[in-house]
Amino acid sequence: MTNPAPVPHLAVNDGEAAIAFYERAFGATLEGKHLAEDGKRLMHAHLKLGAGAIYLHDEFPEIGDYGSAKAPTRLGGASCVIHLDVPDADAAWERAVNAGAEVVMELDNQFWGMRYGQIKDPFGHIWSIGGPVK
Repeated sequence: MTNPAPVPHLAVNDGEAAIAFYERAFGATLEGKHLAEDGKRLMHAHLKLGAGAIYLHDEFPEIGDYGSAKAPTRLGGASCVIHLDVPDADAAWERAVNAGAEVVMELDNQFWGMRYGQIKDPFGHIWSIGGPVK
C-alpha cells in the first residue's frame, strides 16, 4: 500500500464563489462538482491545485454538529493554515491578493530561509505562500 496524500476538505459559505476564487487566486482547476438536493448548495467539489487537490462543500447547519464541518466565518476564525510552496512566492502572492485575498502577514524574506507570508481567502481560510528567498 502506498502512503495516501492528504486532501484538505474545506467548508465554505458559498461553494460556487469559492470555486471561482480558487481558480483566480491559485490557478486551481475544477475536476468535478455535485449540488445538494436543494439545487443551490454545493455538496462536493474537487479542485486540482498544483500536484495536489482540495475538496470543498457548502455548510449544512441542519445536520447539526454531528459530521458537519463549519466554515471559518461561522467559527470566528480558521483552525489551520494551508501552505502553498511555490517557485515564485511574489507572483503567487500578487495573483492571490489581486483575486481578493486579504493580507494577514506581509510576504517577506523570513529568518528561517523562506520568502513567506499569509493571506485570508474570502471564506475565512488562512493560506501561507512560501518560496525561495529573493
